[in-house]
Amino acid sequence: MAGGVATVQHNLKMQPSVSLLPSSQSSFCGTKFNTSVQYKRKVCQPKGALNVTASGAKKILVMGGTRFIGIFLSRLLVEEGHQVTLFTRGKAPITQPLPGEADEAYNAFKSKILHLKGDRKDFDFVKTSLAAEGFDVVYDINGREAVEVEPILDALPNLEQYIYCSSAGVYLKSDLLPHCETDAVDPKSRHKGKLETEALLESKGVNYTSIRPVYIYGPLNYNPVEEWFFHRLKAGRPIPIPNSGLQVTQLGHVKDLATAFIKVLGNPKASKQVFNISGDRYVTFDGLARACAKAGGFPEPELVHYNPKEFDFGKKKAFPFRDQHFFASVEKAKVELGVVPEYGLVEGLKDSYDLDFGRGTFRKAADFETDDIILGKSLVLS
Repeated sequence: MAGGVATVQHNLKMQPSVSLLPSSQSSFCGTKFNTSVQYKRKVCQPKGALNVTASGAKKILVMGGTRFIGIFLSRLLVEEGHQVTLFTRGKAPITQPLPGEADEAYNAFKSKILHLKGDRKDFDFVKTSLAAEGFDVVYDINGREAVEVEPILDALPNLEQYIYCSSAGVYLKSDLLPHCETDAVDPKSRHKGKLETEALLESKGVNYTSIRPVYIYGPLNYNPVEEWFFHRLKAGRPIPIPNSGLQVTQLGHVKDLATAFIKVLGNPKASKQVFNISGDRYVTFDGLARACAKAGGFPEPELVHYNPKEFDFGKKKAFPFRDQHFFASVEKAKVELGVVPEYGLVEGLKDSYDLDFGRGTFRKAADFETDDIILGKSLVLS
């Protein structure tokens, strides 16, 4: 075991190894989890049947898992007593401590994570390595194309559940909002690969669950969502917002998303279903800027509205959100799964700020080039 993380070595003549996980106590979202593991003999079920039980520890493969969503999800899976293997290319550290996490808790988590190094686009390797291990459940966090999923299904014919991270970006733009799971989808969306993956899972008769988040935020976010606002607030700069700033959008905290991913595991109501997951309140662009200021303890921000059509930013992105109303109903997840977001918007943004940006850590350095173009021009909306 190198660095406390076990690497799965494959020899097709050897039986897959199973490690018993001891009882543990750790914290996540301020909650203590006591988990004791009992392994049960696996009973073969017809393909597509749902036989995951909440009380049974499972052999789980997470495709991805070293960034953002996967970091929080893998913690919860280990705390629930499952044997968790992360499939990655090995280019990033396999595990990393959560902001503010005690060394003891992190080392306990790290010692239980297994790693399978490989490229998911190397389909032959995927088939042979996964077939050798025989996983019960797959969480696909970084899947983008259906062609990348088919080899996984081929390798695991007795798979109990395939849990897929899709996107609310698949919905066709509409005048009727919020988006519901039954709404029309856009086959030309930049997320069309996720749509095709959902269709593949359905056509194969797999017991799958697809999660469609809207905008995700929280500590360790690699997308410039809240970080974009925090950079400008810290620098004491005006915040440029396209058009009126009254466009309505929606954010969901990464910890709430991770909890939702846990809720669907072994849940009969999640079998072959799609769920929108996000916060249960909506916010305008202007309101989001003010919420970020409140969360970080900054003064009321100066908001500058501009008409994007009056500017040429080249390949630069001047604002981190799509310039339209974009939000989805999470009522189905509430009713069917009992998923209720723990974080309100300001509370969640404060959690992100306090555990990440406020500690001086961020993914992308501040870049105010497009701001300067906007602020230097007189063509702004009153």
